[in-house]
Amino acid sequence: MAEIQKDIELKQGMSKKTKIIIIIGVVLVLAVIGAGVYWWLTKDAAPDETAETAVQKATPVYHEVAAPFIVNFSEQSDNQVRYLQIKMKVMARDQASIDLFALHEPALVHELLMLFFSQNYDDLSTTEGTQALQQASLETINTFLKQQDSSVTGLEAVYFTSLVMQ
Repeated sequence: MAEIQKDIELKQGMSKKTKIIIIIGVVLVLAVIGAGVYWWLTKDAAPDETAETAVQKATPVYHEVAAPFIVNFSEQSDNQVRYLQIKMKVMARDQASIDLFALHEPALVHELLMLFFSQNYDDLSTTEGTQALQQASLETINTFLKQQDSSVTGLEAVYFTSLVMQ
C-alpha cells in the first residue's frame, strides 16, 4: 500500500510540474507574439533618424514686400464697398529665387493686385478662403518667376503677416 501511495504522489507531482512548465511556455509564447505585434504596428510610426538627417533642408531666406496691398473687391458683398489689405512675406530656400523676386517685384505686385482684386469678400471670410488665396498667390508668383528664369526653384511659401478686410 505504501508503494501505491508513493506512485500516486509521484504522478501528482509530475502533473503539477508539467502544468507549471506548460503555463510558463504559454506565457512566453504569448509574450513573444505580443512583442511581434507591437513591433509590426509601430515600425512605420517611428521616423527613421538616418533618413531625417540625410534630407536636410537649406536655411530659409525671407523677403518682405514693403508696401501693403490695398484693394477693393471686384464683387462687393451686400452692395457695400469692401476693402482688403494684405502685408506679405515670401520664403525660398535659395537666395537666387529671392533675388529674382526682388528684381521683378513691381511686376509681381501688379500680378498680385489683380489676383486680390478678383477675390470675393464672402469667400475670404473663411479660413479655407484665406488659405486658398495664399496658395493662389504662391502659384502666381512661381509661374511668373519661372517665365523669367526657368532655372530658379521658386518660392516655397507666401505668408500673410497682416490681413485686414472691412
